[in-house]
Amino acid sequence: MLTVHHLNNSRSQRILWLLEELELPYTLEKYERDPKTSLAPPALQKIHPLGKSPVVTDGADTVAESAAILEYIVEKYGHGRLAPKPGTPEYLKYRYYMHYAEGSLMPFLLMKLITSRIRKAPFIVRPIANKIAGTLDDGFINPNLKRHVEFLEAELDKSPWFAGSELTAADIQMSFPMDAIAARVPNAPDRIKRYVETIHARPAYKRALERGGPYAVM
Repeated sequence: MLTVHHLNNSRSQRILWLLEELELPYTLEKYERDPKTSLAPPALQKIHPLGKSPVVTDGADTVAESAAILEYIVEKYGHGRLAPKPGTPEYLKYRYYMHYAEGSLMPFLLMKLITSRIRKAPFIVRPIANKIAGTLDDGFINPNLKRHVEFLEAELDKSPWFAGSELTAADIQMSFPMDAIAARVPNAPDRIKRYVETIHARPAYKRALERGGPYAVM
């Protein structure tokens, strides 16, 4: 049976959602972040040397990285569900979004989070910190993030889900950055907010939250 090594407030929430959508049995091992540093506990290093989550174990196999885990589960246990048929235009988009989420989109959202924290520097250095953060935001992060948000809005105007007319694992992979955009990006488009609301309303998503516990994005 699959075991999900689940860290609170982490990307592993996506793995729980996938398993609930597929109605697969699994066991859950929960780990809590350090309340001061927000880092994962050392116990996760016993499962994977990097000590990160998500990680799943399946018999003798250990699989890390969100996209790799989602693809592993869908290919081994999905029986054709939550993935378009290979060779179709929908499948090409599916593979693209499985890797775009973390490869292209999340770096800018993480940089935006970092600059927001830089702005909260101690009062004595705050003017300098604000100038550094402002330079990064205005000259690099915001223009790139704006381009990504416009791209995503246009894509969702073409179809209700990222790989076509039906929910796929690519949408599950995209849920983390889309949550972050809806919650953190000023003036996030209504189309993106509606997409996130549709995700949150799914029964399987709600069951995943019940299993994994409270979830606050970024």
